[in-house]
Amino acid sequence: MTKGNILLVQNIEIGLISINEQDYICLTDMAKAKDDAGRSNLIIQNWMRNRNNVEFFGVWEQLHNPGFKGLEFEAFKKEAGLNSFVLTPKKWIETTNAIGFISKSGRYGGTYAHKDIAFNFGMWISPVFQLYVVKEYQRLKEIENSRYNLEWNVKRILSKMNYAVHTDAIKSHIIPRLTLSDKKEWIYADEADMLNIVMFGCTAKQWRKANPQKALDGENIRDMASINELVILSNIENFNSELIKQGLDKRVRARILANTVKEQRRVLDGMDMMRAIKKQSESTFLQSSPDNQIFSSSHE
Repeated sequence: MTKGNILLVQNIEIGLISINEQDYICLTDMAKAKDDAGRSNLIIQNWMRNRNNVEFFGVWEQLHNPGFKGLEFEAFKKEAGLNSFVLTPKKWIETTNAIGFISKSGRYGGTYAHKDIAFNFGMWISPVFQLYVVKEYQRLKEIENSRYNLEWNVKRILSKMNYAVHTDAIKSHIIPRLTLSDKKEWIYADEADMLNIVMFGCTAKQWRKANPQKALDGENIRDMASINELVILSNIENFNSELIKQGLDKRVRARILANTVKEQRRVLDGMDMMRAIKKQSESTFLQSSPDNQIFSSSHE
């Protein structure tokens, strides 16, 4: 799921974020379904102090969190239900080392809980509300899966069409020289970062430094790549392996790969494959051409 998304449930916008490939839903937003007077924190605390809910939080952590502090959880469970018992997300996280709750500031700020726990909160607010939350979440996942499947299938098709790059290289005997940057970080980079520099112009570390929020959200430099760039990257990874087998040093390989990237960009960018391919089904695409050539993603 995208790193910052919105569930629209009964005219309430509910934040949804993905952390380490796990989805967390904003309880602060969900609480508006019970009271839209700015008392979200109090509503969440009232839910958390319920003995059954405390036990649910603890069991969830025991199943998913090796670092969960079970003794501290037992202490909370004994106190739960007493009139004097108060439990906040911050107290729960800090005392038990819980991962099921997350507090965020800034954009998408508020108290978030793993979707399993958030659905429990939705049921506590209202069974009907919880059902709508689940349905909206499922709808968003279906959209996500459809989009990713389409992108993956198209990437596979483009990979099959790399023969155009090689055919063009045979026709053209003069490959333009690409002058490498005066910066020499690539000399000290590992193989993956050498490819990043050749392909994107920077190392993964430099990209993270320039894009701190995206890095915190779990994204990396290759997540930002276009389909054509991913095709080229796949090609130069394979090519680099062959160059290594030939015993060429990193400086020589970097120049060869940089030339390869420039040439393949010229060829692929001129093909406009995304405009040429139309989806017919989950496994079949039709290329818009005079002979209407069919490509099936189910065959190599």
